Amino acid sequence: MKLWAPLLLAAACHAAPADFNGRWNIKVENEPRNRAWWLEVTGAGTPGIKGRFVGAPGGQMDAIPAIRVDGQELVWEFERAYSRGQPKSKGVYRARLEGGALRGSFQVDGRPASKLVFAGKRAPVIKDVDDGSWKPGKTIELFNGRDLAGWVSRMPGRPVQWRVENGLLRNHEGAADIVSTASYWNFRLHAEYRVGKGSNSGIGLRGRYEVQILEDHGRALDTHSNGTIYSRMVPAVAASKPAGEWQTFDITLIGRTVTVVLNGKTVIDRKEIEGLTAMANDPDEDQPGPVSLQGDHGPVDFKKITVTPFIRP
Repeated sequence: MKLWAPLLLAAACHAAPADFNGRWNIKVENEPRNRAWWLEVTGAGTPGIKGRFVGAPGGQMDAIPAIRVDGQELVWEFERAYSRGQPKSKGVYRARLEGGALRGSFQVDGRPASKLVFAGKRAPVIKDVDDGSWKPGKTIELFNGRDLAGWVSRMPGRPVQWRVENGLLRNHEGAADIVSTASYWNFRLHAEYRVGKGSNSGIGLRGRYEVQILEDHGRALDTHSNGTIYSRMVPAVAASKPAGEWQTFDITLIGRTVTVVLNGKTVIDRKEIEGLTAMANDPDEDQPGPVSLQGDHGPVDFKKITVTPFIRP
């Protein structure tokens, strides 16, 4: 009996394939852009295993083309150009379950220097919903019209490459995203912005969910359209103004429930956000997080950014 005890203990510690199922928020060590990842697995332990992923190098939500459970490891792969100007290569992600958490690594085939180590937690249950009972508190001005007080670079080691000119908050070309030093939970955000021809940006909610800013007046709607939750929803109506015109957002986030009003038209109406998006840098979904502004995808100006926190009923 004593001889069998270690074997029984080891068997008890082994994860069943189905234990990989679910949604996972992933923190990556030394990720070059300080981004968090998101993974959803369904059907693990069956021939119908599927997965969806938000991660490097792109930020969109992708169906995983190759995913399997190999012994005690979950393995998924993409064929992508992992560096600009380079041909497509195979990127391999491997993860094990340790104490209910994912522990794993990523590497591009033949490129040891590309290796990243990550840890994932199950996405938490968030009970707050937009049921009409939340009350607005005192409005907070996130941009004072004079300087960058209250904002820092999202990327460690990168300076703030934004400036204030004539009362406008403006990014330099290729600027790193900036995040508010203050964090918020449930709130309404009002923003006034403009973009030039062919430009785009984004507003990150709690440092997790991107509301897309895109110069797309007159274009067909899709999951990348202006006003959508990036790569996760299609706006209900087209509401973008032409390039160079001032536009407004009024965004309500309660729990994972989001409403987006673009230029006075409701384009997203109390829909649940499934998980993190490309701008995510804070994977702890059940905690308050910052507001972030995307600066590396073209010129964008902001003249007003306010947050009105909601008070619990």
